[in-house]
Amino acid sequence: MRLLFSALFATVLLCPALFGQTAAPPVLRIPSGDQAGPGFDAKAATDAYLATYSGEKRARSDAYFEGGYWLILWDFLYGSAVFLLLLWTGVSARLREFAERATRFRPLQTLLYWIQFAVALWVLGLPLSIYENYVRERQYGLMNQSLGAWFGDEFKSLALMAALGGLAMMALFGVIRRLPRTWHIWGAVGAIVFQVFLMLIAPVFIAPMFNKYTPLEDQRIVAPILRLARANGIPVTRVYQVDASRQSNRVSANVSGFLGTERITLNDNLLNRCSPQAVLSVMGHEMGHYVLNHVYKAILFDLIVITVFFALLRRAVDWSLARWGQRWRIHGFGDVAVIPLALLWLGIFGFVFTPISNTFIRVQEFEADMYGIVAARQPDGEAEVDLLLGEYRKLDPSPLEELLFFDHPSGRTRIYAAMRWKAENQCVGDSLNPCLKQPPGSGQ
Repeated sequence: MRLLFSALFATVLLCPALFGQTAAPPVLRIPSGDQAGPGFDAKAATDAYLATYSGEKRARSDAYFEGGYWLILWDFLYGSAVFLLLLWTGVSARLREFAERATRFRPLQTLLYWIQFAVALWVLGLPLSIYENYVRERQYGLMNQSLGAWFGDEFKSLALMAALGGLAMMALFGVIRRLPRTWHIWGAVGAIVFQVFLMLIAPVFIAPMFNKYTPLEDQRIVAPILRLARANGIPVTRVYQVDASRQSNRVSANVSGFLGTERITLNDNLLNRCSPQAVLSVMGHEMGHYVLNHVYKAILFDLIVITVFFALLRRAVDWSLARWGQRWRIHGFGDVAVIPLALLWLGIFGFVFTPISNTFIRVQEFEADMYGIVAARQPDGEAEVDLLLGEYRKLDPSPLEELLFFDHPSGRTRIYAAMRWKAENQCVGDSLNPCLKQPPGSGQ
């Protein structure tokens, strides 16, 4: 299920916009010794930026992110234990039997089973979810919600999982029952179609269920963003703001949707915290995802991965049912009671595949970084945002850490890329509208 929704949330979380802004936006602050000019050194400039985020702040960020390494393992082990519990206690079979008693129509049986299963999964996963997504977030100062408001969003997520997941499961099991030999191929295609469907409806119908989206009217912010969009061939005419601060103080923005649903959205943490240069840098990054067709590339990547996973899943489930199917009272792959077993194996595949999927996303994010730096020409704005991301991402990991655990480039990697561009493009004039100085010997 994680793979089904991965492209929907593949856009990077970066920087935002201000609700009802009337005050002057924050001012870009460049560290001493990091000013452009003769002798400018990208590595020294990177170190200067990183030095501004040190001491207790750096230790807190490192502790938060490194704790996430263990949570990857605990999420996998806890989820696996829940799936095994549903199988070995016969709960999954009893949920199927209840659905069969309720209706003779097989698609409805699948839907009823899924709704029961989703509720059971949500309840059993609640202890770890409360700790990981509420208690720990508040402990590190990243959560703004009360427990009641957090539960409200969780109930909405449960309802969406029951409804949308039920539709997906009815379609998938329909394919399995009608095409038992090639279901893994057609099932993968169906999963991608469903993923694209979610991408179409999410900006317009799903996201507003959790937050309020309104047009951003501040022309100090809107006009430069739309100019940047037009310059990069992006067909948008409105910029939206979202009240993400009701949940968190994380900085974020995205360019989402396609086939007429495109929109630029900035969350209301941005201009509370980021300079106009940082906003343009963020929007350049997000527009890079759009122009470089990262969504379509992610869909193709997911299609290949899901097809391989489904092929492996077929063999793994057949082997498991041959050994324990009678004990679990599961009659075959077309039996909806097999869902916990299927998700157990998909979880194992996904856990092993994590470094590869992280690398794919990280490469796309770096490409968007480079596009954004060239398009917006705000290297110091990029560095400002990267330091803010350092509140919950380790800024300076080892190469092995970055390879295994990072689905975005590290802060050092991103800041150095920005400072390297700055070193090669010494800018003069207005910092918000820099021009490029011709290199010596250019003849122009």
